Amino acid sequence: MNPVQSYRGLLRNDPGSGAFFTVLALVTLLVPVLNLAVPEGNPLHISSYTVTLLGKYLCFALLAVAVDLIWGYCGILSLGHTAFFALGGYAMGMYLMRQIGTRGVYGDPVLPDFMVFLDWKELPWFWHGMDMFWFAMLMVFLVPGLLAYVFGWLAFRSRVTGVYLSIITQALTYALLLAFFRNEMGFGGNNGLTDFKELLGFDLGQPGVRAGLFVVTAISLGLGYFACRYIVRSRFGRVVQAIRDAESRARFIGYRVENYKLWLFVFSAMLAGLAGALYVPQVGIINPGEFAPINAIEIVIWVAVGGRGTLYGAVVGALVVNYAKTVLTGSFPEIWLYGLGALFVVVTLFMPKGVVGLMPKLQGLLMRRKGVSSS
Repeated sequence: MNPVQSYRGLLRNDPGSGAFFTVLALVTLLVPVLNLAVPEGNPLHISSYTVTLLGKYLCFALLAVAVDLIWGYCGILSLGHTAFFALGGYAMGMYLMRQIGTRGVYGDPVLPDFMVFLDWKELPWFWHGMDMFWFAMLMVFLVPGLLAYVFGWLAFRSRVTGVYLSIITQALTYALLLAFFRNEMGFGGNNGLTDFKELLGFDLGQPGVRAGLFVVTAISLGLGYFACRYIVRSRFGRVVQAIRDAESRARFIGYRVENYKLWLFVFSAMLAGLAGALYVPQVGIINPGEFAPINAIEIVIWVAVGGRGTLYGAVVGALVVNYAKTVLTGSFPEIWLYGLGALFVVVTLFMPKGVVGLMPKLQGLLMRRKGVSSS
């Protein structure tokens, strides 16, 4: 089956995915046009700030899809995907820092400003090659993927599952948080990496470049979603779901459960790394705060609110919760975390299938009302 046939089959058999691709295509086309072609005084104009904000939301949506892939379909509740997201972001940030060159505060053609400030004499070995875009993108996938492989191999071979796995994934993230805070690690310490100038020769401050980044992010979300959907509909995906529902039984009939978990975990980590790489040039900074444990919990809430085990529900949850966060942190910053916690409790108790799980109920209600009115 070729990709075109797979895509058509996906739309035909999954209305939620069909709606997702339709809306994504419309947004991808309309947002850049309304930003670049419509004058600022026009009520239909979308500002560059809004384009950047929407691009950030799409990065979070891709991250949520990565988490839903392993949590919703394999039953692995990972609280460590912020680590993969941040590592992908740091790989992109290192490339962007190398592009600054003599335009930095200290004018050093090789060393980033924070290294000059700390009196470093030469570039660390792990920074070499990061001035080449292809190499940086390779690291975006390779570093999170390699970490996920090593961690997953040790955890799954030891048959660590459930809450214990969630705890050690968060412990991994917290360990990286503490490590990246240290100046001697060579990643900018507490301040992280920032003051980016250009990407592939294009000025990151230009509206056209920001619109282009938005389009690339939207396309990446679509491709990432399609890849995940293709996986879960394949034989591999059916085995993974069997492992989620009855791991002991799947192991008993001969499946190498550890291998299935491991490769799905690695793929999900690489997808999270891509989300981080797309996030950094749009927000203009990457620092150790991205490793914070609260971020990992937020991602889980996005997926739960939208509806786990659907993929498109993860996208909906990421967009809804982050929009609410933008509004509430601007108006009521002191109550945002309380609202987030209350939202998670309400969804868990009253909407176990998330927001998208309400749609069949609403459709059934409308059908019943139509039946009553027609009679």
